[in-house]
Amino acid sequence: MKRSKAFANGQIEATSGDGIGLLQIVNPMRKNAVTAAMWRAIPEALHWLHADAAARVIVLSGAGSRDFSAGADISEFTELRKDAATARVYEASNSRAFAAIREAPIPVIAAVRGICYGGGFGLAAAADLRIASEEALFAVPAARLGLAYPADAVQDFVRGLGSQMARRALFTGGSLTAQELFACGFLSEVTSPDALERQSLALAEAISQNAPLSLRASKLALRAVELADEDMLREAEILGAQTFDSADYREGRAAFAERRRPVFKGE
Repeated sequence: MKRSKAFANGQIEATSGDGIGLLQIVNPMRKNAVTAAMWRAIPEALHWLHADAAARVIVLSGAGSRDFSAGADISEFTELRKDAATARVYEASNSRAFAAIREAPIPVIAAVRGICYGGGFGLAAAADLRIASEEALFAVPAARLGLAYPADAVQDFVRGLGSQMARRALFTGGSLTAQELFACGFLSEVTSPDALERQSLALAEAISQNAPLSLRASKLALRAVELADEDMLREAEILGAQTFDSADYREGRAAFAERRRPVFKGE
């Protein structure tokens, strides 16, 4: 059964069905720029999708057929990001949104078309997997605006883009093409604009059919390795060990023996 819930007065939309969660940024008249209210709503929407709506994987996208997101809504900066004190408050909400994607217990796929700038680029960088249409453009224009990008989010750029490309993006503020980001490994796939939704949903479906406990253990182990976090690695090892006593492991073995598709329940 499909379930939907709107956040931030409908500018963040969450939908879940058949194990696939869709999280959409809805501000197409401003190239899906993210307002302060939308930044605050993203963690809540993500939590609802995986904790309440039973999503096993989430696809993050921008509304409409043109853009992923132009980043933070600059029209709010005069009041909400006018100096260091207000910027700290504003950027805390940015960081919580990035962390909610990065630390979600289930995989998050960013499906990117058109403009993916600033905070929008940051949201995509926090995701586990990224697919883009061939005309997509990426940029971090912070230096051109005279401000600094949140330091914790820079880590996502370094992990996703690699050291040199992250420096190029941050130092120049210039645009990077989907082809360039595929070449450096930031994108797992580049498609035609018409195929983007189909390809991202196909990837999400392939993930959603796998055992939820295995996915959670794998995501935690990947993060532990990336962060060189020994405590997190031990936690991932515990989660991994628990899968061997799970009903899903029994189902997986039975399905293999019976040459059928397994039906996993996350138990």
